[in-house]
Amino acid sequence: MSGPGSVIVVGGGPAGMVCGLLLARAGLIVTVLEKHDDFFRDFRGDTVHPSTLTLLDELGLGAAFDQVPYSKLEQVRLPIRGGGPDVVVSDLTRLRLSRPYIAMTPQWDFLNVLADAGREEPTFTLRMGTEFVELLRSAGRVIGVRCRGKGGEEELRADLVVGCDGRWSGVRADAKLASIELPVGFDAWWFRLPTEVNVGSSLLPRSAPGAVFVMIPRRGYVQAARLIPKGSDSELRAAGIDAFRDTIAAAAPELADAASGLQWDQVKLLDVRVDRLRRWWAPGLLCIGDAAHAMSPAGGVGVNLAVQDGVAAARLLAAPLRGGRLTDAHLQAVQRRRAFAARATQAGQQLVHRGIDALLTGGSPLEVPRGAAAVLRRLPWLAALPAQLVGVGVRPEHAPWFARR
Repeated sequence: MSGPGSVIVVGGGPAGMVCGLLLARAGLIVTVLEKHDDFFRDFRGDTVHPSTLTLLDELGLGAAFDQVPYSKLEQVRLPIRGGGPDVVVSDLTRLRLSRPYIAMTPQWDFLNVLADAGREEPTFTLRMGTEFVELLRSAGRVIGVRCRGKGGEEELRADLVVGCDGRWSGVRADAKLASIELPVGFDAWWFRLPTEVNVGSSLLPRSAPGAVFVMIPRRGYVQAARLIPKGSDSELRAAGIDAFRDTIAAAAPELADAASGLQWDQVKLLDVRVDRLRRWWAPGLLCIGDAAHAMSPAGGVGVNLAVQDGVAAARLLAAPLRGGRLTDAHLQAVQRRRAFAARATQAGQQLVHRGIDALLTGGSPLEVPRGAAAVLRRLPWLAALPAQLVGVGVRPEHAPWFARR
């Protein structure tokens, strides 16, 4: 593959699939490389936020997405200190959007919708089971990649390589792009609790002494995360599965029966990492999504940011790529457009992290003071503010004209 208007996207996650689809709709020759044979990976970011749902509608993919089974997450509720009904602290239904909710669906379903749309474009190629090996360079510029598929290694050349291969990006490591690492004091255990208990359509943060949980209602089960002090995985597992089940029951008594059958092999560790590149690009190369700024799971905003990066990159780079005049200034423009959103979101996550650290070190339980709860009940529109930040983001992007259907 060579010639003006050719792009290699490394990584078939949300950023890569959105960016690749939009560039193909602009008439560019796009090859997306995904190292796995399918998109099926459990406990990936399973949130499709309102701004992404709006984007799908703009791309003409809303109907296709609606064929995917998903549950709607509309509110975040917290218990009140001293008892009483939970109070709504974030309310997506108050947003003036066509889809005022977060769609909770396995990420592979979301990616398959994008992949099916890509296959309808004559210049789009998705190569599954093809792993990035190294960047190809000439005269100080990235000119393609070496990759490995079922037939062995081969070299692919393009005008631009877009690194979308996640927080452990091989592309950015090969490019030796310097990053800023932000402190994080916790990791996460991800697991599922099969249950028919009706837990509603609200996010359920819960706490027990020294433990913090996030319970996400799904169809037929609750997807859960327990936040644990960083590096404590082995020590906590050594305490035994019964101790973990008891902790779940203490934090969420309605899920005690569901937790009774939980086994350690169903509990997966996520090494939480937050960082961002100082420079997202090199000549002929651009990193976006988690490859440019790894996010923590706080707020579930990583997927949303990755998608918006992909939209901005396609909008800003399509014309210069079509004209064979891509320069470093165009790549720098993408970072300039998206860097503030990444920094601001990470700053918000750092504030949330301080509260999590306090809970994990034995601070007060995750409860809303009675005075604050009274204010939220008297002024319920205040719950729209965090919903806007999480559901829409700092700088939402919309589909460029050439990609709309």
